[in-house]
Amino acid sequence: MKKLVVVLLSLVLVFGLFGCSNDKTGTNDDKVIKVTATLDPHSKILEFAKGILADKGYDLQITVIDDYYVHNKALNSGEVDANYFQHLPFFEGEVAANGYDLLNVAGIHIEPFGFYSKTVTSLDELKDGAKVIISNSVADHGRILTILAKAGVITLADDVDALSATIEDIIDNPKHLEFVEIKPEILTVAYEQNQGDLVAINGNYAIQAGLNPTKDAVLLEQADATNPYVNIVACKKGNENSDKIQALVEVLKSDEVKQFILDTYSDGSVIPAE
Repeated sequence: MKKLVVVLLSLVLVFGLFGCSNDKTGTNDDKVIKVTATLDPHSKILEFAKGILADKGYDLQITVIDDYYVHNKALNSGEVDANYFQHLPFFEGEVAANGYDLLNVAGIHIEPFGFYSKTVTSLDELKDGAKVIISNSVADHGRILTILAKAGVITLADDVDALSATIEDIIDNPKHLEFVEIKPEILTVAYEQNQGDLVAINGNYAIQAGLNPTKDAVLLEQADATNPYVNIVACKKGNENSDKIQALVEVLKSDEVKQFILDTYSDGSVIPAE
């Protein structure tokens, strides 16, 4: 039910963004900062930052959207000033695929990626032919496969870039794992309904579903602030030096926000980027 509510909310918000395409007063107001984000942890971090920005004279307006593929479209069309939901490889893939005129302006945090299961409690228990459910976002595939390779479950070709690896780059799959791709926003549903032996879930969706990555994941990515999958703030090219984008970045990278992240996600499921 919680998932249904979030999805419905996303649809309403998306309609609000695109249904009012002629009203861009927020984006033209130097003291209003319109940002789209996914629910957790992005919108929670922004809600904390909102008070700090208010003290600086800015009105941060946050729109929560669950569908990854709406954010950059809304940003590129000028409906919002910035977004905060995606890691860098996803952003770069979106820009390349759609010709978006967008820019990465700051890395804010890392969310270690985890594999969850209602069937097994360790990788040793995986049976031959086990089903592994993964995101259909190609930008996530290299990350997912690299985690499995480091755990010794599969072997990737030596000359493959870890960021761009695909299923076709697997050269050894001793357990004959079957990879099934679904939309990232329904990964937690697949986990709850026990549709696969392993489900690779993006950090924000895991947290949103009440999962504790450090306790509940069968396999968790080892991550630190140098992780290439840093979650970023993006804006349109040409706006990166505007006062409000600079203010947004300054606050999100401030010691106060970093401490909020550390305190709120003390289990290590979210860590600040350097």
